[in-house]
Amino acid sequence: MNRHHQPRVAVVTGASGGVGRATVRRLAQSGMRIALLARGSTGLQAAADEVRAAGGVALPIRTDVADYRQVDAAAAQAAAELGPIDVWVNNAFTTVFAPFTEISPEEYRRATEVTYLGYVHGTMAALRQMLPRDSGTIVQVGSALAYRSIPLQSVYCGAKHAIVGFTEALRCELLHRKTHVRVTMVHLPGLNTPQFDWVLSRLRRHPRPVPPVYQPEVAARAIERAARRPNRREYWVGGMTVATILANRVVPGLLDRYLARTGVSSQQTGEPASPVRPANLWQPADSPSGWDFGAHGSFDDESHRFSAQEWLSEHRTGLTAGALLTGAAAVATRIARRHR
Repeated sequence: MNRHHQPRVAVVTGASGGVGRATVRRLAQSGMRIALLARGSTGLQAAADEVRAAGGVALPIRTDVADYRQVDAAAAQAAAELGPIDVWVNNAFTTVFAPFTEISPEEYRRATEVTYLGYVHGTMAALRQMLPRDSGTIVQVGSALAYRSIPLQSVYCGAKHAIVGFTEALRCELLHRKTHVRVTMVHLPGLNTPQFDWVLSRLRRHPRPVPPVYQPEVAARAIERAARRPNRREYWVGGMTVATILANRVVPGLLDRYLARTGVSSQQTGEPASPVRPANLWQPADSPSGWDFGAHGSFDDESHRFSAQEWLSEHRTGLTAGALLTGAAAVATRIARRHR
């Protein structure tokens, strides 16, 4: 896509809840045709209804992204029923909140197959549709934890690191073949999504996002922007994301010690974990008899609807030009004063 082309058809994985749910609602506002991929049925149908209500066209497809055949079949169905795919958003994930020593090999494998290989499968399926047309954008939804790991999230952090690794290799290959297909990443901060209510957890207290916490609509705006402007390698969302990534480049050892002291408690509330909480590792939490979790989690009261860093990033060209003009004017003034 070039900057004058408006994407019309999108595929979003993990569309039934959280960031995926907020993203499909956002994309639908411009009338896009959207294939919604997720395992569960209740949230998927509710998300499709919201897309239609917002003015878009919805094609819900029950898909386990850990199975490449399902993902490829979903891509083919989306292209056949909606038209050529302009944007593919890889977003689906699952994880285990627990110390590394309390996670079984089978649980680690399953979470990795969904969270890492799900992105690989989605990218493969998208490229099969996009490369023959020499057009399209793949958006990888990442995290600050793709660059700075934290305790209790070895599964998630490992998968997000791996996504960065394969995406950077892929980007080089796409540049080498001089294709117009683009791939970009959007790295997110702590978000108020249902993941803290439905992922497998072995913590004694209820899990929570690391503050400051943002609403998923903040992420959805950044993903939409990346889909329309894919020439940037990465988008960093939230001031803490920027600070975390940059600090890890400079003082990673210091962050190790800081997170050893604070990282465990900062990811748990004061409430004991429910013994009957759902876990979506093996089966979707929103089964036919379940309920719709929606986009938001349990932390609305403390979550920010906007990010100042997001605004600055979006307007960085104008701000940079303004700063240069201001600096040039200041220099010119000083020179004029010297020659009076």
